[in-house]
Amino acid sequence: MERIAEGSLVVLVGPPASGKSTWAAAHVAPDEVVSSDRLRAVVGTGERDLAASADAFAVLDLIVAARVRRRLTTVVDTLGLDPDRRAGWRAVAAQHRVPCVAVVFDTPAADCRRRNAGRPLQERVPPTVLTGQLAAYAGQRPGLEGEGFDAVLVAGPVRVVDRAVAGAVRALTAHGTDRGSAIRDGASPAATGLRFGLHLSTFRAPAGPAQLGQRLRDVAVRAERAGIDSLWLMDHLRQIPQLGRAWEDMPEAVVTLGHLAAVTSRVTIGCLVHAVTYRNVAHLGKIVATLDVLSGGRAVCGLGAGWYGPEHDAYGIPFPPAGERLDLLEDALRLLPLVWGKGAPRFEGRRIVAPEAMCYPRPVQEHVPVVVGGSGRRRTLRLVARYADACNLTGEPDAVRAALDVLHRHCADVDRDPATIEVTHVSTIRVTGAGGRPPAPPASGPPPGGGRRRRAPVVAGTVDDHVLRIEALRRAGVQHVIVALDDVWDDGAVEAYGELISAWRSRENPVTAAGASSPRTRATGSVGTPGP
Repeated sequence: MERIAEGSLVVLVGPPASGKSTWAAAHVAPDEVVSSDRLRAVVGTGERDLAASADAFAVLDLIVAARVRRRLTTVVDTLGLDPDRRAGWRAVAAQHRVPCVAVVFDTPAADCRRRNAGRPLQERVPPTVLTGQLAAYAGQRPGLEGEGFDAVLVAGPVRVVDRAVAGAVRALTAHGTDRGSAIRDGASPAATGLRFGLHLSTFRAPAGPAQLGQRLRDVAVRAERAGIDSLWLMDHLRQIPQLGRAWEDMPEAVVTLGHLAAVTSRVTIGCLVHAVTYRNVAHLGKIVATLDVLSGGRAVCGLGAGWYGPEHDAYGIPFPPAGERLDLLEDALRLLPLVWGKGAPRFEGRRIVAPEAMCYPRPVQEHVPVVVGGSGRRRTLRLVARYADACNLTGEPDAVRAALDVLHRHCADVDRDPATIEVTHVSTIRVTGAGGRPPAPPASGPPPGGGRRRRAPVVAGTVDDHVLRIEALRRAGVQHVIVALDDVWDDGAVEAYGELISAWRSRENPVTAAGASSPRTRATGSVGTPGP
Protein backbone atom coordinates (compact mmCIF):
# COMPACT_ATOMS: atom_id res chain seq x y z
CA MET A 1 0.00 0.00 0.00
CA GLU A 2 1.32 3.41 -0.98
CA ARG A 3 1.60 6.22 1.55
CA ILE A 4 0.79 9.87 0.80
CA ALA A 5 1.93 12.58 3.18
CA GLU A 6 -0.66 14.47 5.19
CA GLY A 7 -1.05 17.92 3.66
CA SER A 8 -0.25 16.83 0.11
CA LEU A 9 -1.96 18.24 -2.96
CA VAL A 10 -3.18 15.20 -4.90
CA VAL A 11 -4.17 15.66 -8.55
CA LEU A 12 -6.28 12.88 -10.07
CA VAL A 13 -5.58 12.31 -13.76
CA GLY A 14 -7.74 10.05 -15.91
CA PRO A 15 -10.48 9.91 -18.53
CA PRO A 16 -14.18 9.93 -17.63
CA ALA A 17 -15.50 6.77 -15.92
CA SER A 18 -11.97 5.65 -15.00
CA GLY A 19 -12.81 5.54 -11.28
CA LYS A 20 -11.41 8.80 -9.92
CA SER A 21 -14.35 9.75 -7.69
CA THR A 22 -14.73 6.16 -6.47
CA TRP A 23 -11.02 6.07 -5.55
CA ALA A 24 -11.26 9.40 -3.71
CA ALA A 25 -14.31 8.27 -1.73
CA ALA A 26 -12.47 5.12 -0.65
CA HIS A 27 -9.19 6.67 0.45
CA VAL A 28 -9.67 10.24 1.70
CA ALA A 29 -12.23 12.14 3.73
CA PRO A 30 -15.09 13.79 1.79
CA ASP A 31 -14.05 17.27 2.94
CA GLU A 32 -10.61 16.74 1.41
CA VAL A 33 -11.98 16.32 -2.13
CA VAL A 34 -12.44 19.36 -4.39
CA SER A 35 -14.59 18.28 -7.32
CA SER A 36 -15.17 20.29 -10.48
CA ASP A 37 -18.50 18.48 -11.03
CA ARG A 38 -19.81 19.42 -7.61
CA LEU A 39 -18.69 23.01 -8.06
CA ARG A 40 -20.64 23.22 -11.32
CA ALA A 41 -23.71 22.48 -9.21
CA VAL A 42 -22.72 25.36 -6.91
CA VAL A 43 -22.19 27.98 -9.59
CA GLY A 44 -24.52 26.55 -12.26
CA THR A 45 -27.68 24.51 -12.65
CA GLY A 46 -26.11 21.15 -11.88
CA GLU A 47 -23.03 18.93 -12.15
CA ARG A 48 -23.48 18.58 -15.93
CA ASP A 49 -23.90 22.30 -16.59
CA LEU A 50 -20.86 22.60 -18.87
CA ALA A 51 -21.59 26.30 -19.40
CA ALA A 52 -20.63 26.80 -15.75
CA SER A 53 -17.22 25.12 -16.14
CA ALA A 54 -15.15 28.30 -16.25
CA ASP A 55 -16.71 29.63 -13.05
CA ALA A 56 -16.47 26.20 -11.40
CA PHE A 57 -12.75 25.96 -12.11
CA ALA A 58 -12.18 29.53 -10.90
CA VAL A 59 -13.80 28.59 -7.58
CA LEU A 60 -11.87 25.30 -7.54
CA ASP A 61 -8.55 27.12 -7.90
CA LEU A 62 -9.44 29.46 -5.02
CA ILE A 63 -10.31 26.53 -2.79
CA VAL A 64 -7.16 24.61 -3.72
CA ALA A 65 -4.95 27.64 -3.04
CA ALA A 66 -6.59 28.26 0.35
CA ARG A 67 -6.29 24.64 1.45
CA VAL A 68 -2.70 24.29 0.28
CA ARG A 69 -1.77 27.51 2.06
CA ARG A 70 -3.05 25.91 5.28
CA ARG A 71 -1.31 22.61 4.45
CA LEU A 72 -4.52 20.60 4.37
CA THR A 73 -4.69 17.38 2.38
CA THR A 74 -6.44 18.29 -0.88
CA VAL A 75 -7.55 15.94 -3.66
CA VAL A 76 -8.41 17.63 -6.98
CA ASP A 77 -11.10 15.52 -8.62
CA THR A 78 -11.24 16.66 -12.25
CA LEU A 79 -10.21 14.97 -15.47
CA GLY A 80 -6.76 16.43 -14.88
CA LEU A 81 -6.11 16.48 -18.61
CA ASP A 82 -5.18 20.16 -18.92
CA PRO A 83 -1.35 20.46 -18.73
CA ASP A 84 -1.53 24.17 -17.90
CA ARG A 85 -3.85 23.54 -14.95
CA ARG A 86 -1.58 20.75 -13.70
CA ALA A 87 1.37 23.13 -13.90
CA GLY A 88 -0.59 25.76 -11.96
CA TRP A 89 -1.44 23.33 -9.17
CA ARG A 90 2.19 22.21 -8.93
CA ALA A 91 3.23 25.86 -8.68
CA VAL A 92 0.80 26.47 -5.82
CA ALA A 93 2.15 23.42 -3.99
CA ALA A 94 5.75 24.50 -4.55
CA GLN A 95 4.99 28.01 -3.31
CA HIS A 96 3.80 26.61 0.01
CA ARG A 97 6.34 23.79 0.12
CA VAL A 98 3.92 20.89 0.18
CA PRO A 99 4.16 17.66 -1.85
CA CYS A 100 2.21 17.52 -5.11
CA VAL A 101 1.24 14.00 -6.20
CA ALA A 102 -0.46 12.78 -9.36
CA VAL A 103 -2.63 9.69 -9.12
CA VAL A 104 -3.20 8.23 -12.58
CA PHE A 105 -6.03 5.97 -13.67
CA ASP A 106 -4.92 3.52 -16.35
CA THR A 107 -8.38 2.02 -16.70
CA PRO A 108 -8.81 0.21 -20.04
CA ALA A 109 -10.72 2.28 -22.60
CA ALA A 110 -13.31 -0.49 -23.00
CA ASP A 111 -14.09 -0.36 -19.28
CA CYS A 112 -14.49 3.42 -19.39
CA ARG A 113 -16.90 3.12 -22.31
CA ARG A 114 -18.87 0.36 -20.59
CA ARG A 115 -19.17 2.32 -17.34
CA ASN A 116 -20.12 5.47 -19.19
CA ALA A 117 -22.86 3.62 -21.11
CA GLY A 118 -24.24 2.28 -17.83
CA ARG A 119 -24.78 5.73 -16.35
CA PRO A 120 -28.13 7.52 -16.43
CA LEU A 121 -28.57 9.24 -19.76
CA GLN A 122 -28.19 12.76 -18.37
CA GLU A 123 -24.83 11.81 -16.79
CA ARG A 124 -23.25 10.15 -19.81
CA VAL A 125 -20.37 11.74 -21.65
CA PRO A 126 -21.16 11.79 -25.39
CA PRO A 127 -19.26 8.94 -27.08
CA THR A 128 -17.33 11.24 -29.42
CA VAL A 129 -16.24 13.42 -26.48
CA LEU A 130 -15.23 10.35 -24.49
CA THR A 131 -13.17 9.09 -27.43
CA GLY A 132 -11.32 12.40 -27.57
CA GLN A 133 -10.64 12.38 -23.81
CA LEU A 134 -9.40 8.80 -23.91
CA ALA A 135 -7.00 9.80 -26.69
CA ALA A 136 -5.85 12.87 -24.73
CA TYR A 137 -5.09 10.73 -21.68
CA ALA A 138 -3.22 8.15 -23.75
CA GLY A 139 -1.13 10.91 -25.28
CA GLN A 140 -0.29 12.65 -22.01
CA ARG A 141 0.22 9.62 -19.78
CA PRO A 142 3.83 8.82 -20.81
CA GLY A 143 5.00 12.34 -20.01
CA LEU A 144 3.45 12.73 -16.56
CA GLU A 145 6.50 11.37 -14.71
CA GLY A 146 8.59 14.15 -16.21
CA GLU A 147 6.29 17.05 -15.35
CA GLY A 148 7.68 17.67 -11.87
CA PHE A 149 5.25 15.94 -9.54
CA ASP A 150 6.80 14.69 -6.32
CA ALA A 151 5.31 11.30 -7.18
CA VAL A 152 3.18 9.75 -9.90
CA LEU A 153 1.21 6.86 -8.45
CA VAL A 154 -0.94 4.36 -10.32
CA ALA A 155 -4.38 4.32 -8.69
CA GLY A 156 -4.57 1.68 -5.99
CA PRO A 157 -4.76 1.36 -2.22
CA VAL A 158 -3.20 4.33 -0.38
CA ARG A 159 -3.09 5.74 3.12
CA VAL A 160 -2.64 9.34 4.12
CA VAL A 161 0.13 9.32 6.72
CA ASP A 162 2.11 11.73 8.83
CA ARG A 163 4.61 13.76 6.83
CA ALA A 164 7.48 12.28 8.81
CA VAL A 165 6.36 8.76 7.90
CA ALA A 166 6.07 9.65 4.22
CA GLY A 167 9.45 11.34 4.44
CA ALA A 168 10.92 8.15 5.89
CA VAL A 169 9.66 6.19 2.89
CA ARG A 170 11.19 8.80 0.60
CA ALA A 171 14.49 8.63 2.49
CA LEU A 172 14.59 4.84 2.32
CA THR A 173 13.98 4.94 -1.42
CA ALA A 174 16.51 7.71 -2.00
CA HIS A 175 19.35 6.54 0.23
CA GLY A 176 18.95 2.78 0.66
CA THR A 177 21.57 1.29 2.96
CA ASP A 178 23.50 4.12 4.60
CA ARG A 179 26.00 4.79 7.36
CA GLY A 180 23.46 3.70 9.97
CA SER A 181 23.40 0.14 8.68
CA ALA A 182 25.48 -1.88 11.09
CA ILE A 183 24.45 -4.96 9.09
CA ARG A 184 23.39 -5.67 5.53
CA ASP A 185 19.70 -5.73 4.68
CA GLY A 186 18.11 -9.07 5.40
CA ALA A 187 20.01 -9.73 8.65
CA SER A 188 18.33 -9.66 12.03
CA PRO A 189 17.57 -6.12 13.31
CA ALA A 190 18.70 -7.26 16.76
CA ALA A 191 22.23 -7.30 15.36
CA THR A 192 22.06 -3.54 14.83
CA GLY A 193 22.05 -2.93 18.58
CA LEU A 194 19.24 -0.40 18.20
CA ARG A 195 17.97 0.72 21.59
CA PHE A 196 14.63 2.25 22.56
CA GLY A 197 13.86 4.87 25.20
CA LEU A 198 10.82 6.61 26.68
CA HIS A 199 10.97 10.34 27.35
CA LEU A 200 8.50 11.80 29.87
CA SER A 201 7.93 15.44 29.02
CA THR A 202 4.35 16.24 30.01
CA PHE A 203 2.66 15.43 33.31
CA ARG A 204 -1.04 15.95 32.67
CA ALA A 205 -1.80 12.71 34.45
CA PRO A 206 -5.37 11.84 35.46
CA ALA A 207 -6.22 12.85 39.04
CA GLY A 208 -3.49 15.50 39.06
CA PRO A 209 -0.59 15.87 41.50
CA ALA A 210 -2.21 13.74 44.21
CA GLN A 211 -1.77 10.64 42.04
CA LEU A 212 1.25 11.71 40.00
CA GLY A 213 3.71 9.63 42.00
CA GLN A 214 1.66 6.48 41.54
CA ARG A 215 1.06 7.17 37.85
CA LEU A 216 4.79 7.73 37.27
CA ARG A 217 5.56 4.44 39.00
CA ASP A 218 2.93 2.71 36.88
CA VAL A 219 4.27 4.11 33.61
CA ALA A 220 7.86 3.23 34.50
CA VAL A 221 7.03 -0.35 35.43
CA ARG A 222 4.90 -0.89 32.33
CA ALA A 223 7.58 0.68 30.13
CA GLU A 224 10.28 -1.61 31.46
CA ARG A 225 7.95 -4.58 30.98
CA ALA A 226 7.26 -3.41 27.41
CA GLY A 227 10.94 -3.71 26.51
CA ILE A 228 12.31 -0.16 26.64
CA ASP A 229 16.00 0.29 27.38
CA SER A 230 16.03 3.80 28.86
CA LEU A 231 13.85 6.29 30.74
CA TRP A 232 14.37 10.03 30.35
CA LEU A 233 13.03 13.30 31.73
CA MET A 234 13.37 16.91 30.67
CA ASP A 235 15.31 19.12 33.08
CA HIS A 236 13.04 22.16 33.15
CA LEU A 237 11.70 24.23 35.99
CA ARG A 238 8.38 24.87 34.26
CA GLN A 239 6.71 23.56 31.13
CA ILE A 240 8.17 24.79 27.86
CA PRO A 241 5.97 26.51 25.25
CA GLN A 242 6.37 23.74 22.65
CA LEU A 243 4.54 21.34 24.97
CA GLY A 244 2.09 23.35 27.04
CA ARG A 245 1.50 26.24 29.39
CA ALA A 246 3.96 27.56 31.93
CA TRP A 247 1.64 26.70 34.84
CA GLU A 248 1.26 23.02 33.95
CA ASP A 249 2.77 20.47 36.34
CA MET A 250 6.52 20.01 35.92
CA PRO A 251 8.07 17.99 38.77
CA GLU A 252 11.71 18.62 39.65
CA ALA A 253 13.78 16.39 37.41
CA VAL A 254 16.47 14.91 39.65
CA VAL A 255 14.00 14.04 42.43
CA THR A 256 11.79 12.36 39.85
CA LEU A 257 14.73 10.39 38.46
CA GLY A 258 15.26 8.90 41.89
CA HIS A 259 11.58 8.02 42.04
CA LEU A 260 11.82 6.21 38.69
CA ALA A 261 15.03 4.45 39.67
CA ALA A 262 13.36 3.01 42.76
CA VAL A 263 10.65 1.21 40.80
CA THR A 264 12.76 -0.11 37.92
CA SER A 265 15.64 -2.56 37.78
CA ARG A 266 16.96 -2.74 34.23
CA VAL A 267 16.54 0.53 32.29
CA THR A 268 19.10 3.29 32.25
CA ILE A 269 17.87 6.61 33.64
CA GLY A 270 18.78 10.18 32.87
CA CYS A 271 17.81 13.67 31.74
CA LEU A 272 17.63 15.03 28.22
CA VAL A 273 19.28 17.20 29.26
CA HIS A 274 20.56 18.87 32.44
CA ALA A 275 21.08 22.56 31.65
CA VAL A 276 24.50 23.56 32.97
CA THR A 277 23.07 26.92 34.02
CA TYR A 278 20.70 25.57 36.69
CA ARG A 279 23.07 24.10 39.26
CA ASN A 280 26.61 24.20 40.48
CA VAL A 281 28.18 21.70 38.07
CA ALA A 282 30.30 19.94 40.69
CA HIS A 283 27.12 19.50 42.74
CA LEU A 284 25.38 18.11 39.66
CA GLY A 285 28.18 15.57 39.46
CA LYS A 286 27.41 14.43 43.00
CA ILE A 287 23.69 14.22 42.15
CA VAL A 288 24.36 11.98 39.15
CA ALA A 289 26.82 9.86 41.14
CA THR A 290 24.24 9.33 43.87
CA LEU A 291 21.64 8.34 41.27
CA ASP A 292 24.12 5.87 39.81
CA VAL A 293 24.81 4.32 43.21
CA LEU A 294 21.18 4.04 44.25
CA SER A 295 20.10 2.66 40.86
CA GLY A 296 22.83 0.05 40.76
CA GLY A 297 24.86 1.68 38.00
CA ARG A 298 22.10 2.81 35.63
CA ALA A 299 22.60 6.58 35.51
CA VAL A 300 23.25 8.52 32.31
CA CYS A 301 24.23 12.19 32.44
CA GLY A 302 22.67 14.39 29.76
CA LEU A 303 24.14 17.87 29.41
CA GLY A 304 23.15 20.94 27.46
CA ALA A 305 23.91 24.63 27.36
CA GLY A 306 20.34 25.65 28.28
CA TRP A 307 18.08 27.68 26.04
CA TYR A 308 14.85 28.76 27.77
CA GLY A 309 15.48 32.26 29.11
CA PRO A 310 12.02 32.89 30.65
CA GLU A 311 12.35 30.12 33.23
CA HIS A 312 15.79 31.41 34.23
CA ASP A 313 14.30 34.86 34.69
CA ALA A 314 11.36 33.50 36.68
CA TYR A 315 13.67 31.74 39.14
CA GLY A 316 16.30 34.45 39.28
CA ILE A 317 18.92 32.22 37.64
CA PRO A 318 21.49 34.05 35.50
CA PHE A 319 21.08 33.40 31.78
CA PRO A 320 24.35 34.43 30.14
CA PRO A 321 24.82 34.82 26.39
CA ALA A 322 25.06 31.69 24.26
CA GLY A 323 28.85 31.80 24.03
CA GLU A 324 29.24 31.85 27.80
CA ARG A 325 26.72 29.03 28.21
CA LEU A 326 28.71 26.93 25.76
CA ASP A 327 31.85 27.74 27.78
CA LEU A 328 30.00 26.40 30.84
CA LEU A 329 29.06 23.26 28.91
CA GLU A 330 32.66 22.63 27.92
CA ASP A 331 33.81 23.19 31.51
CA ALA A 332 31.16 20.72 32.71
CA LEU A 333 32.30 18.09 30.21
CA ARG A 334 35.85 18.44 31.51
CA LEU A 335 34.98 18.71 35.22
CA LEU A 336 32.48 15.89 35.71
CA PRO A 337 34.89 13.01 34.93
CA LEU A 338 37.19 14.49 37.58
CA VAL A 339 34.34 14.67 40.10
CA TRP A 340 33.51 11.02 39.44
CA GLY A 341 37.12 9.88 39.45
CA LYS A 342 39.68 9.29 42.15
CA GLY A 343 41.22 11.95 44.31
CA ALA A 344 40.24 15.60 44.60
CA PRO A 345 42.06 17.58 41.90
CA ARG A 346 41.62 21.32 41.48
CA PHE A 347 39.80 22.37 38.32
CA GLU A 348 39.95 25.73 36.59
CA GLY A 349 37.97 26.20 33.40
CA ARG A 350 36.76 29.18 31.45
CA ARG A 351 33.76 29.77 33.71
CA ILE A 352 34.06 27.22 36.53
CA VAL A 353 36.55 26.89 39.35
CA ALA A 354 36.32 23.84 41.63
CA PRO A 355 39.03 23.79 44.34
CA GLU A 356 38.41 20.08 45.03
CA ALA A 357 36.73 17.88 42.42
CA MET A 358 35.66 15.19 44.84
CA CYS A 359 32.63 12.93 45.19
CA TYR A 360 31.86 10.13 47.64
CA PRO A 361 30.37 7.71 47.06
CA ARG A 362 31.78 7.56 43.58
CA PRO A 363 29.56 6.15 40.82
CA VAL A 364 29.14 2.39 40.56
CA GLN A 365 29.90 2.57 36.85
CA GLU A 366 33.54 2.91 35.99
CA HIS A 367 32.46 5.53 33.45
CA VAL A 368 29.13 7.37 33.62
CA PRO A 369 27.96 7.92 30.02
CA VAL A 370 27.58 11.57 29.04
CA VAL A 371 25.08 12.63 26.37
CA VAL A 372 25.24 16.12 24.89
CA GLY A 373 22.01 17.55 23.53
CA GLY A 374 21.87 19.82 20.50
CA SER A 375 23.23 19.95 16.99
CA GLY A 376 24.98 23.31 16.82
CA ARG A 377 27.50 22.86 14.06
CA ARG A 378 30.28 25.14 15.20
CA ARG A 379 30.59 24.38 18.92
CA THR A 380 28.06 21.84 20.25
CA LEU A 381 28.99 19.03 17.86
CA ARG A 382 32.66 19.87 18.29
CA LEU A 383 32.22 19.39 22.05
CA VAL A 384 30.55 16.05 21.36
CA ALA A 385 33.52 14.96 19.29
CA ARG A 386 36.01 15.95 21.99
CA TYR A 387 34.27 14.89 25.19
CA ALA A 388 30.91 13.09 24.95
CA ASP A 389 29.87 9.46 24.82
CA ALA A 390 26.68 10.24 22.88
CA CYS A 391 24.91 13.01 21.03
CA ASN A 392 21.18 13.68 21.05
CA LEU A 393 19.63 14.84 17.79
CA THR A 394 16.17 15.75 16.56
CA GLY A 395 14.52 15.98 13.16
CA GLU A 396 14.00 13.54 10.33
CA PRO A 397 16.61 11.41 8.49
CA ASP A 398 18.01 14.16 6.27
CA ALA A 399 18.55 16.42 9.29
CA VAL A 400 20.27 13.56 11.14
CA ARG A 401 22.57 12.92 8.17
CA ALA A 402 23.49 16.58 7.96
CA ALA A 403 24.31 16.77 11.68
CA LEU A 404 26.37 13.57 11.57
CA ASP A 405 28.33 14.81 8.56
CA VAL A 406 29.40 17.77 10.67
CA LEU A 407 30.10 15.58 13.72
CA HIS A 408 32.28 13.25 11.66
CA ARG A 409 34.34 16.20 10.42
CA HIS A 410 34.87 17.35 14.00
CA CYS A 411 35.86 13.79 14.94
CA ALA A 412 38.43 13.78 12.17
CA ASP A 413 39.84 17.07 13.47
CA VAL A 414 40.40 15.62 16.96
CA ASP A 415 41.41 12.15 15.72
CA ARG A 416 38.41 10.38 17.24
CA ASP A 417 36.59 7.40 15.83
CA PRO A 418 32.92 8.50 15.39
CA ALA A 419 31.84 4.90 15.99
CA THR A 420 32.66 5.50 19.68
CA ILE A 421 29.85 8.08 19.92
CA GLU A 422 26.32 6.75 20.32
CA VAL A 423 23.75 8.61 18.22
CA THR A 424 20.50 9.12 20.11
CA HIS A 425 17.38 10.72 18.66
CA VAL A 426 14.31 12.14 20.39
CA SER A 427 10.87 12.90 18.97
CA THR A 428 7.22 12.80 20.00
CA ILE A 429 4.99 10.09 18.56
CA ARG A 430 1.56 8.51 18.82
CA VAL A 431 0.91 4.90 17.84
CA THR A 432 -2.46 4.66 16.11
CA GLY A 433 -4.64 1.77 15.01
CA ALA A 434 -4.43 0.13 11.60
CA GLY A 435 -6.51 2.81 9.85
CA GLY A 436 -5.33 5.73 11.94
CA ARG A 437 -4.94 9.14 10.34
CA PRO A 438 -2.39 11.68 11.55
CA PRO A 439 -3.74 14.56 13.62
CA ALA A 440 -4.62 17.78 11.87
CA PRO A 441 -1.73 20.23 11.50
CA PRO A 442 -1.53 22.68 14.42
CA ALA A 443 -2.98 26.12 13.93
CA SER A 444 -0.47 28.82 13.14
CA GLY A 445 0.55 31.35 15.72
CA PRO A 446 2.22 31.15 19.14
CA PRO A 447 1.59 28.14 21.36
CA PRO A 448 -0.58 28.41 24.48
CA GLY A 449 1.07 30.33 27.27
CA GLY A 450 3.13 32.56 24.99
CA GLY A 451 6.53 32.06 23.44
CA ARG A 452 7.64 32.27 19.84
CA ARG A 453 8.57 28.63 19.28
CA ARG A 454 6.30 26.35 17.28
CA ARG A 455 4.42 23.52 18.90
CA ALA A 456 6.45 20.32 18.94
CA PRO A 457 5.34 18.04 16.09
CA VAL A 458 3.71 14.71 16.90
CA VAL A 459 4.47 11.88 14.47
CA ALA A 460 1.33 9.74 14.36
CA GLY A 461 1.14 6.39 12.61
CA THR A 462 0.56 2.68 12.85
CA VAL A 463 3.16 0.26 14.16
CA ASP A 464 4.26 -0.43 10.57
CA ASP A 465 4.51 3.30 9.83
CA HIS A 466 6.77 3.80 12.83
CA VAL A 467 8.89 0.78 11.93
CA LEU A 468 9.54 2.41 8.55
CA ARG A 469 10.48 5.70 10.16
CA ILE A 470 12.78 3.99 12.65
CA GLU A 471 14.48 2.12 9.82
CA ALA A 472 15.02 5.39 7.97
CA LEU A 473 16.50 6.95 11.11
CA ARG A 474 18.70 3.90 11.68
CA ARG A 475 20.04 4.11 8.15
CA ALA A 476 20.75 7.78 8.72
CA GLY A 477 22.90 6.80 11.71
CA VAL A 478 20.61 6.69 14.77
CA GLN A 479 21.40 3.95 17.29
CA HIS A 480 19.12 4.84 20.20
CA VAL A 481 15.52 5.86 19.43
CA ILE A 482 13.93 7.87 22.25
CA VAL A 483 10.30 8.89 22.03
CA ALA A 484 7.88 10.93 24.07
CA LEU A 485 4.41 9.44 23.77
CA ASP A 486 1.86 12.14 23.05
CA ASP A 487 -0.75 10.00 24.86
CA VAL A 488 1.51 8.45 27.50
CA TRP A 489 -1.10 8.80 30.28
CA ASP A 490 -3.81 7.05 28.28
CA ASP A 491 -4.55 3.38 28.86
CA GLY A 492 -2.62 1.21 26.44
CA ALA A 493 -0.25 3.89 25.12
CA VAL A 494 2.88 2.39 26.68
CA GLU A 495 1.82 -1.08 25.59
CA ALA A 496 1.34 0.19 22.01
CA TYR A 497 4.93 1.44 22.13
CA GLY A 498 5.93 -2.00 23.37
CA GLU A 499 4.20 -3.53 20.33
CA LEU A 500 6.23 -1.21 18.13
CA ILE A 501 9.47 -2.29 19.81
CA SER A 502 8.51 -5.96 19.49
CA ALA A 503 7.58 -5.47 15.85
CA TRP A 504 10.94 -3.89 15.14
CA ARG A 505 12.90 -6.58 16.94
CA SER A 506 10.95 -9.47 15.40
CA ARG A 507 11.24 -8.46 11.74
CA GLU A 508 14.13 -9.84 9.76
CA ASN A 509 13.78 -7.01 7.29
CA PRO A 510 11.74 -4.07 8.65
CA VAL A 511 11.41 -2.31 5.29
CA THR A 512 10.04 -5.29 3.40
CA ALA A 513 7.78 -6.37 6.25
CA ALA A 514 6.28 -2.92 6.61
CA GLY A 515 5.52 -2.59 2.92
CA ALA A 516 7.76 0.23 1.75
CA SER A 517 7.17 1.62 -1.70
CA SER A 518 8.77 -0.33 -4.52
CA PRO A 519 11.75 1.29 -6.26
CA ARG A 520 9.68 1.99 -9.38
CA THR A 521 7.47 4.46 -7.50
CA ARG A 522 8.78 7.68 -6.03
CA ALA A 523 7.45 7.96 -2.51
CA THR A 524 6.08 11.25 -1.27
CA GLY A 525 7.35 13.12 1.73
CA SER A 526 7.31 16.47 3.40
CA VAL A 527 8.90 19.20 1.30
CA GLY A 528 10.47 21.74 3.60
CA THR A 529 8.16 21.09 6.54
CA PRO A 530 9.27 23.50 9.29
CA GLY A 531 10.68 21.97 12.45
CA PRO A 532 9.77 22.94 16.00
